[in-house]
Amino acid sequence: MNHSIIVVIGSTNTDMVIRATHLPAPGETLLGGSFFMNPGGKGANQAVAAKRLGGDVTFITKTGNDIFGDTALKQFKAEGINTKFMLRDQHNPSGVALITVDDHAENTIVVASGANGTLSPTDLVPAEKLIDNEAIVLVQLEIPLETVQFAASLAAMGGAKLILNPAPAQALPDELLKQVSIITPNETEAEMLSGQTITDLASVQAAALAIRSRGVETVIITLGSKGAWISNATTEVLVEAPLVEAVDTTAAGDVFNGALAVALSEGIPLEEAVAFSCRAAAISVKRLGAQAAAPYRNELNSYLFNHS
Repeated sequence: MNHSIIVVIGSTNTDMVIRATHLPAPGETLLGGSFFMNPGGKGANQAVAAKRLGGDVTFITKTGNDIFGDTALKQFKAEGINTKFMLRDQHNPSGVALITVDDHAENTIVVASGANGTLSPTDLVPAEKLIDNEAIVLVQLEIPLETVQFAASLAAMGGAKLILNPAPAQALPDELLKQVSIITPNETEAEMLSGQTITDLASVQAAALAIRSRGVETVIITLGSKGAWISNATTEVLVEAPLVEAVDTTAAGDVFNGALAVALSEGIPLEEAVAFSCRAAAISVKRLGAQAAAPYRNELNSYLFNHS
């Protein structure tokens, strides 16, 4: 079976994580937390998740010329990701994220973008030939918006399917949304893009329709433990997620998006692809960390077998 290639364009960060009993209030100092460092960044998380689940992944990203960048490059190579189009910034440090995770698996994240903020449209040109009608292109919003827009125009010209994970939440122009095949906001991001307040499934559906009215073909609103809502011209459906006890939700959305790219690259129908993605995300929240939590395909298969 021929699989489409997956081109992930996005950020690489080093996550510095502290576990604490609760998230600190402004001015509050908490003692007694445990600390660990993990490779992260939404682009990198999605690239690793897609690769572990069986995707043919090329990752376009930019790091600093520093120890964090060296470590990231080694790790992507060890995962089997194509790093041919990865860039090093000689003037800016690699991106870092400071993350606090509480006893209820909720988190707060502050990101210093560093080199991610200098990934430019010209940086994508060498990979232009990859972005054709056989490709799935996956982008997020931890890189400059002009670069995301250029990626979308390359995908539109090449006939590639573009998945936009609109995170972190920000306002997006309609001209970009018209070039997006699938958008995957969470509830917060969906509220921002639609102008609708989400309180129940009816308001989820209304938000999805409002986003589609801006030109996106398919909207998939991720709803955490409730699953994901699919909305397009032929489908309005909730795909439920498996019930699991969450330990750390840090990269659940990234695993969902990486899994979605893999399933679609294999020609799996959309509703099944979203169910596959919900299962992958469910496994990831049972573990600590971002990339460390991304499951492998054989784990997903055994998980499916044990939870069918």
